[in-house]
Amino acid sequence: MKKIASFTVDHNKIDKGMYISRIDGDVITYDVRMKKPNGGDYLPYAAAHTIEHLFATFARNTTFANSIIYVGPMGCRTGFYFLTRDSVSYSQAISIVLDSMNFIKEFKGEIPGTTAIECGNYLEHDLEDAKKIATDMANVLANWSEEKLYY
Repeated sequence: MKKIASFTVDHNKIDKGMYISRIDGDVITYDVRMKKPNGGDYLPYAAAHTIEHLFATFARNTTFANSIIYVGPMGCRTGFYFLTRDSVSYSQAISIVLDSMNFIKEFKGEIPGTTAIECGNYLEHDLEDAKKIATDMANVLANWSEEKLYY
C-alpha cells in the first residue's frame, strides 16, 4: 500500500504548535500539537476527552461554525486535528484554536455532552488537567503566525 502523507513527516522535528497538515480541495487539516511527538509526555485520555468536548463545542459556536468540519484527537495522543473549509483564513484558524484554548483554561461548569445519552464514555473526563494543557497551548499559540504553520 502507498504510505499516507502524514507518515512521511519527520515527527522528531515537530514541536508544540499548529501546522497545516494537508489541503484537500477546500478542506484544510491543521495539526494542533499539544505535546512534542515521541517526547515521552502524552495527553492523558481523560484530559484529551474533555479538551475534545470543549474545543469542538467552542469552535462550532463561533461565527465560522458552518466552516468547521472536524475537531478530534490524534491517536498518538500528542494533539488534535482541526479541519476547516478554506473560507476560514489561516489567521482566523489560529484565532479559533487560540480562543478555544483560552475558553478551556477558564471553563467553569458542566462539560458539554457528558451524559450517557450524549457520549460513549461519559465518565472519563478531567477538567483540571484539560485546563492545564489548554493553558500551556494558549501560551504556545499566543504569538503564532501564518509563517509558523509549516513544518
